[in-house]
Amino acid sequence: MTDGLVVVDKPAGLTSHDVVARVRRLAGTRRVGHAGTLDPMATGVLVVGVGRATRLLTYLVGAEKEYRATIRLGATMTTDDAEGETTGVADASGVTPEALAAGVAALTGPIEQVPSAVSAIKVDGRRAYARVRAGEEVVLAARPVVVHRFEVLGTRPAATGEGAGATPALDVDVVVVCSSGTYVRALARDLGAGLGVGGHLVALRRTRVGPYGLDAARPLGALAEDLAVLPLADAARAAFPVRELSAAEARDVSFGRRVAAHPAVSGTAERPVAAFGPDGALVALLADEPGGRARPVLVLAPA
Repeated sequence: MTDGLVVVDKPAGLTSHDVVARVRRLAGTRRVGHAGTLDPMATGVLVVGVGRATRLLTYLVGAEKEYRATIRLGATMTTDDAEGETTGVADASGVTPEALAAGVAALTGPIEQVPSAVSAIKVDGRRAYARVRAGEEVVLAARPVVVHRFEVLGTRPAATGEGAGATPALDVDVVVVCSSGTYVRALARDLGAGLGVGGHLVALRRTRVGPYGLDAARPLGALAEDLAVLPLADAARAAFPVRELSAAEARDVSFGRRVAAHPAVSGTAERPVAAFGPDGALVALLADEPGGRARPVLVLAPA
């Protein structure tokens, strides 16, 4: 088994746990995890760690994410996406490009976002979505997130309902680049609410997690034929700032000892530096601390 990352192009209909289970069978190990859940309806990049690379996932979960999505204006849903039940409809044919642009701008940058009630956030020890499905009313607290980019790619007429009773709606294709913890479903909901017509998500594809994009992702069928694992050292070089250690520093760090901080390569506990030995092996992740020292927050090389 090779320690490293498997970048999966997740199909619709599978949970992130389903994908992890399949990679476990393909890799022949239970030491498999993922860096950031994708809903069953969503497709795209799911970063899966195998072996020792599962220890990197804590730091990759917080990476910036990029999505392509379609938002339908004109209907609100219990789940804020197309898999829920309709709770209200409105004619969205009068939404102007100027109003749409203003609505998107209001949701760009640092914002306070109320997560979708059917999110995986725990409320008193139980997932919010489990409480909602059990018939409970769940109201989650707003949390700070950053939407770096929220751009309209195009619009087209749509409808809510069928036949003579259909209500005009508007489908909006968007690209979203955001911080970890941002819910695109909630952006769809809030965009519709701000425009006074309601909104929900009808399609979502994650195109990037940190440095790992669709160009590196492979479908499960292809992985079943050839499990492409990005080696641990290569995965870390792509995701973190890099520091090259001397032999003496590598030995100290492998034992969990502190070393002198590097003046040009600094890291934090949330965004550490990947430290490599002279042989090119990943030794540890380092974070700077007061006093000009760097401490290992995760040791990956055996002492």
